[in-house]
Amino acid sequence: AWSWFGGKSDDAAQPNASPQGESNASSGCPIKHNRPAETASQCPVQPSAAGGAPPPMIFLDPRNNMRAGGESQHPGLGQSQALPTARKVSSIPRADHTPGHQENAGSNNWVYPSEQMFFNAMQRKGWNPSERDMSSVVAIHNAVNERTWSEVMKWEKMHCAVCTQPRLVKFHGRPTDYSPKARLYSLFGYKLPFDRHDWVIDRCGTPVRYVIDFYVGKPDDKHAISYYLDVRPALDDWRSVVDRVRMNLNSVLPQQDGSASAKPTTSSGNA
Repeated sequence: AWSWFGGKSDDAAQPNASPQGESNASSGCPIKHNRPAETASQCPVQPSAAGGAPPPMIFLDPRNNMRAGGESQHPGLGQSQALPTARKVSSIPRADHTPGHQENAGSNNWVYPSEQMFFNAMQRKGWNPSERDMSSVVAIHNAVNERTWSEVMKWEKMHCAVCTQPRLVKFHGRPTDYSPKARLYSLFGYKLPFDRHDWVIDRCGTPVRYVIDFYVGKPDDKHAISYYLDVRPALDDWRSVVDRVRMNLNSVLPQQDGSASAKPTTSSGNA
């Protein structure tokens, strides 16, 4: 789904499998880009039809591709009904960097956008969002980000001796910049992700970048939307290389109880 933590997703695609072998849904993502439609998997959230008018000129914060100063809480143009302006506090600790949309949020954790803010963001990008969809869209967005952080923390547990409380510094949406791993998977017939985020955390003084590829999973009878995350530290230094090796070894080597540990680089979820 389109994410407040990065603000971008992508367009429609062919029905190939994602890296976990799951098929994709038929809807396109709310935020369109210039990525070729035949190469990327599809966003699991089905939007209303896009409006014809181009979005107005808006200044974006280059650190996260989001509106400088934060999104408005005022009703959007042509909005037919009021939307909640309450914001939910995430479980993700925020580092000292405070972007505009987090100012006066009243928490040391990152705070998710309200339904009104999400509506305005979609409308600003040239879409015609429906007020009745905002509750579901925001809930899915929040759940995906919570799952992403839980996957990051699985990696960070390897460093709990030096840092017990890593914090999220910033995030950046890069939907048109496919990761090398995603490109490699595509050579074997898997779909490219519909979105990519880079999250930078503060490991008690050490910045660490994580790469997150977002794929659409296969819906089932109980869940209309399914997503698949591939979360891992970027190979920016030798420490991250060692972490990748350690995690892969942990996924195949038996533990003290004789079982194999779960590999935390990938995660599936439903909404």
